[in-house]
Amino acid sequence: MGGTIRGRKGHLLEVGGVEDHIHLLMNIPPTESVSNFIRDVKSGTSKWINDSNLVSQDFRWQKGYGAFTVSFSQIESVRDYIQNQEIHHRKLTFKQEYVLMLKRHNIQFEDRFLFEREHHG
Repeated sequence: MGGTIRGRKGHLLEVGGVEDHIHLLMNIPPTESVSNFIRDVKSGTSKWINDSNLVSQDFRWQKGYGAFTVSFSQIESVRDYIQNQEIHHRKLTFKQEYVLMLKRHNIQFEDRFLFEREHHG
């Protein structure tokens, strides 16, 4: 992931996750759209994982993603959050936590579109 992000002139600050999701704390160039940047990170890492035979079956990311901006003053707390995913998810699932965050920030959503079972490369 770091290589793909650097190749797009971004900077990976932190990465971590658990079996069903991953978090990236990164800076992306202001000339890049978030959707194109994430698309290229997902496709580049899928290709690398599959070419490296790191998993027994074809690896694919979920179709969607969530992206949020973080103020500079909050980088260390977000970094800490990412590093401690397993601890966070002992209390709440990722989906429960994600829905709470959307509600806390008054972001409208339809539950049926949040987490698709189908995965795409």
